[in-house]
Order: sequence, then structure tokens, then C-alpha cells
Amino acid sequence: MQKFLRWILRVLINLIADVKVFGLENIPSSGAFVIATNHIGMLDAAMLYYALDRLDVFIPVAEKWEQNPFLNWVGKYANFVFIDRFNPDLKALRKIIGLMGQGNILVIAPEGTRSRAGGMAEGKLGVSYLAAKLNRSIVPVGLAGTEDKVILDNLKHLRRSHIVAHAGEPFSLPPLPLKNRDTALKQFTDEIMCHIAALLPQKYRGVYADHPRLKELLAGQPT
Repeated sequence: MQKFLRWILRVLINLIADVKVFGLENIPSSGAFVIATNHIGMLDAAMLYYALDRLDVFIPVAEKWEQNPFLNWVGKYANFVFIDRFNPDLKALRKIIGLMGQGNILVIAPEGTRSRAGGMAEGKLGVSYLAAKLNRSIVPVGLAGTEDKVILDNLKHLRRSHIVAHAGEPFSLPPLPLKNRDTALKQFTDEIMCHIAALLPQKYRGVYADHPRLKELLAGQPT
């Protein structure tokens, strides 16, 4: 069923958009790792299923969508993990850690919710805590062109949208220190977000556009 749903998804996306995917060589072919991406539209999750051929991908999804019958059904085949974003959710956390232990790919959006403005919003510390706790390599992915208003406007005018997904080189976070954890988590979050921002056009970088770490990453990119 999952393969069939992916085929349907790709047909539909190709009908409404011209999709360019870069950096697939940076994505490990096996083993567990974390994909961290910006979040600007409802189509973002679908794009990761569109671009990846592996079936062992799972995505934490806000618990409110579990009440949607269609998304609840899709989630059974798309490996959604419904999670409470506002309270400690030990059940979901245990499930995520278990899935990673089985070699699955975790996809996270550090912003926690869609950026209505299109540019990157500030990342949440909880995501960097999870990434550090899992002790897995992180593959940053920058998504451009999936904004809801852009997609809907193009559909209204019978135009295909232009979507770009760009995967960067994997990187790792150091172990979480026993002291000054909040400071370390802020640094970890900025590290993740700046790696994503480095893969995006300027207008999508949002609050990280002038971050010193982003400038370092951009300076190290080949010209």
C-alpha cells in the first residue's frame, strides 16, 4: 500500500509542480539518521516522500491532525508519529527512539509549525535535544516553493509551481553537556537551522539570514 500511495503522490505532485531535487548523494543509503528541514507549507511532508525511495521514513505530526480521519488513515501507511507539541509526550518519544533503533529515518522540522511568512522562524530547543539524544547524523534539507499561498494561487491560475528540495552534507552534534544545557541546546538549534538556511535562497532564511554561523557555512561553500 505504501508503494502505491507514493506512486499516486508522485503523479499528483508532478501534475501541479515542476520539482527539482538536489543533493540526493548526501543521503545515506541505509541506517538510521535524522533529516531536518524548514517548514513553509502543507506540501513539505509530501515532498520528502516524493524525493526518497526508502520506505522506512517516519515523521512526528501534531496530535491535532490525529482527529482528521483522512490524515489518520494516511498516517498508518506514511509512518506518522502523532505527538503532543505542548506537553511532554513520553509515549511518542519512546516510539521515536524505538524506530530509530530499528534503523528508520526521522524527519523533523525544528520550527515546529509552518512559517506563515515563508522565511525561517526560530527553531525549537526540543528538536535539538531529541537530535542530540538520538546521537545520529543529521542531513539538512532546504525546501523552497512549497508555500501554501503560492501553491494555491498557481492552482487557481492553472500554473505549475516550481519546487526545489536541496539536501546538504550530513553533520553531527556533540554530546549534550551535563551543565548549561539550555545554552548548549540553543547552540545546537542554531547549528541545525543554519545548515538548513545555507541550502536556501536568501528570501527563505528568515531570522537566520544574518546569523554568524550561517555566514561561516556560506563562506565554506564551493563557488
